Amino acid sequence: MKGPRILLVDDEVVFTTNMSKLLANRGYDVVAVNSGDAAVEAVEKEKFDVVILDLKMPGMDGITTLEEIKRLSFFTEILILTGHGSMDSAFRAIEMGAYDYVMKPCEIAELVIKMEGAYARKRVQEKKA
Repeated sequence: MKGPRILLVDDEVVFTTNMSKLLANRGYDVVAVNSGDAAVEAVEKEKFDVVILDLKMPGMDGITTLEEIKRLSFFTEILILTGHGSMDSAFRAIEMGAYDYVMKPCEIAELVIKMEGAYARKRVQEKKA
């Protein structure tokens, strides 16, 4: 079985570069972008199974990006990246349909576990449709 196609969205270029490499080394197909606008553009052009989305970004924030991605791609699951100061926003994102959240900085093992859970939920939702 093919693994999930991942879109990694964070305004911290060093984070997206390093995390993309770590995920790619584990066999994941990863596309990294550094803004909400770029994420929406990517989802308009390509299909992704899971979006790993930072909440705190300049320009289009994570909540607005989440809304746009859900509008464009109903079955794409979204995993939120959040810091301690934005837990309320993380809970709001889950209420809006995000799968779960991961606290930054995060360990790759924790991220992979949650990402795989999001991918499993996506597959179940697609089968029901």
